[in-house]
Amino acid sequence: MNLLNGRRFVMVSSTASAVDPERPTEFSYQEADGVVWGSYTGDTVIHGRFVGTRDGDVVSIAYAHALKAGGKAGGQGSSRIETEADGRLRLVEEFRFEGDDTVHVSVCTEAVAPRG
Repeated sequence: MNLLNGRRFVMVSSTASAVDPERPTEFSYQEADGVVWGSYTGDTVIHGRFVGTRDGDVVSIAYAHALKAGGKAGGQGSSRIETEADGRLRLVEEFRFEGDDTVHVSVCTEAVAPRG
């Protein structure tokens, strides 16, 4: 089962930076046969990419992105997939930037397409 394929998530909190509620970072996921990849943009990020694997309810990735303030950042993370009361998925990620041993935590919730 390709659980994350085609799903979008928005960041609601992060210990690495303040999240802009008007333009939070948005993540687009693809998955095939346990391999995950995708892209993200918004908030402090111009564009970013990630790749990794999913084993059950754990997603392990490596990522890299360009910062709006200039420069780039990259690192590794591991997310736990949880289910919200309304059925949407939530990702709780612990991640580290390259060259820094500080463990950060972010929470993303599944974005719901607007009803029209």
